[in-house]
Amino acid sequence: MNPDSLTLSEQRELIKSKEISASDLTAACYQQIERLNPTLNAFITVIPKSDEEIKPDRHLPLLGIPIAVKDLYDTKGIRTTGGSKFFADHVPTEDAFVVEKIKQAGAYIIGKTNTHEIALGVTNNNPHFGACKNPWDVTRTPGGSSGGSAVAVATGMSLAALGTDTGGSIRIPASLCGVVGLKPTYGRISLRGIMPLSWNLDHAGPITKRVEDAALMLQIMGGYDSEDPASFKTLPGDFSSHMRDTIRDRRVAFAIGNFVEEVTSPEVLEAVRKAADVLAGQGAIIEEVNMDFLHEGAIANSIMTQADGAAFHRERLQEHPDWFGADVRQRLETGAAFTSSEYSLARRTQAIVRRRCDLLFEEYDVLILPTTPITAPILEGEDAVERARLLTRLTSPFNLTGLPALSVPCGFDSEGLPIGLQIVSRAWNESGVLRIGYSYQEATDWHRKKPNIVLENAGAG
Repeated sequence: MNPDSLTLSEQRELIKSKEISASDLTAACYQQIERLNPTLNAFITVIPKSDEEIKPDRHLPLLGIPIAVKDLYDTKGIRTTGGSKFFADHVPTEDAFVVEKIKQAGAYIIGKTNTHEIALGVTNNNPHFGACKNPWDVTRTPGGSSGGSAVAVATGMSLAALGTDTGGSIRIPASLCGVVGLKPTYGRISLRGIMPLSWNLDHAGPITKRVEDAALMLQIMGGYDSEDPASFKTLPGDFSSHMRDTIRDRRVAFAIGNFVEEVTSPEVLEAVRKAADVLAGQGAIIEEVNMDFLHEGAIANSIMTQADGAAFHRERLQEHPDWFGADVRQRLETGAAFTSSEYSLARRTQAIVRRRCDLLFEEYDVLILPTTPITAPILEGEDAVERARLLTRLTSPFNLTGLPALSVPCGFDSEGLPIGLQIVSRAWNESGVLRIGYSYQEATDWHRKKPNIVLENAGAG
């Protein structure tokens, strides 16, 4: 059985019809972990396989389907490290709110995925638990900080995964690994029980193979949590029922300007322009819009992320700075050095950029732009860090504004590395980004291609 060849919904139907069992599906994922994790290092902790047959309630939406969880989410009785030396032996006594929700939906938690240390970085080159590697080219970064989650999904080590996103940490690895990543509206999914990086910018969300799977996971993960001060009380969302509706006459802003174009590779720009042509062919109305105002938003997001991270880790930074990896320690020290005036100005920029986006989405249904300006950079080498700094440029403004943003595969560069299309909309319009993403997905076949390492080493062609 190839566990990544079907959508979650298709797998559910096969389990319901008894064509396959949840135990068979889980065994196939464990087989992929055994084959590939020693090379890719997607998991920090693999939960030992049980000999007992998995018999989920047949009315539950996830029906025993194996799900991976980023190692920032608390998991009762299972260590949760945050990718950090400080928490290497930390075993929570309770589940994070979202982990509890997916368990109630019938999910089988298969393991805790590798992350950039404390989520403060996008390479997933973790000094404490080892580097996670891109399945399309093991010399490349998978992106981060949810890199392990993206790799697990891309290679069939899990059927979906939970990630977090403060500056692009769901969408970046989704883009670099050729899968789907959704950052919902700020406040849509509870953050209780997830190690913070920035209380003001953190988002939780799913990484999946297909857009419809992201919609299903959002349906399960979302919901009001009275114990999370960032959680919003909203009407229950139905993210799947209108996903297949026509996109004819939908107004799509196509991002142009120096902010997008000056550092984006020609191959990425061309892939996104072709994606716009596909949407136009389905009846969407495409208009170019200069988005240079997002540049200030990216800078403000960086200031707030580092300052908020330094605030949360202030005692650890004071007592054992040597326990942090060099790159993370430098970012925390930079964050601690920002003045209150600098932070206040960043918050003012946040309000201005958010309002400009509000005005944009009074005129347009969605905005499209690249997820990352480049494909996966190398893990090691002189320019590895410099190239990695580019990865958050086009994603981080939408953490600052808290708007829903989806990354879907939209092609490959000349080296065979995946390219991501980012789709953004107004607050609470996850249905809108999912509809556009699904329409594009169904008109293309990028999501059907598998990473090289799977084809070469696992015989999963």
